[in-house]
Amino acid sequence: MPIRILIADDHAVVRSGLRALLRADPDLEVVGEAEDGIETLRLAETLHPDMVLLDITMPPEDGIKTAKQLKEKHPELIVLFLTMHEDESLLHEALRAGASGYVIKRAEESEIIQAIHAVSHGDIYVHPAMTRALLHQPVTTEHRRGSPANALTRRELDVLRLLAKGNTNRQIAGLLGLS
Repeated sequence: MPIRILIADDHAVVRSGLRALLRADPDLEVVGEAEDGIETLRLAETLHPDMVLLDITMPPEDGIKTAKQLKEKHPELIVLFLTMHEDESLLHEALRAGASGYVIKRAEESEIIQAIHAVSHGDIYVHPAMTRALLHQPVTTEHRRGSPANALTRRELDVLRLLAKGNTNRQIAGLLGLS
């Protein structure tokens, strides 16, 4: 069964390009397109997509607010941001809003497809150019005590370090001898 995707971007040419890209993958189905946050929320209600491919900069409300509302109403819905913003604070806001991934628009087409498949399998995907931002967020003592990072295994920390250096999943697997 294909992954049902709602594309939300305020630029028609971007939506058209994404539709053409996604149509080439038989495991993906574009079920609708929205040009703003209000339309995104309405279409999510009626079309019941598995995933929303969401831009951050959209009128009248930005994608972060839209993502929060989507996740409140549909917690099972996967939100993957596709944005031009390479801003650490926006990445952190997107993840706090419930996003499963963050891809920048200058990504290769194959990276966008890879991100869609990764998040559809329950993984978190952050574009390699943005992974360093995950390590730059200051951690207070209070956050450190209850942080999920404390629960990471040595191997998971190795993977995180390699991600932060900009390695792809395939490169990490090769470096660590994983399939």
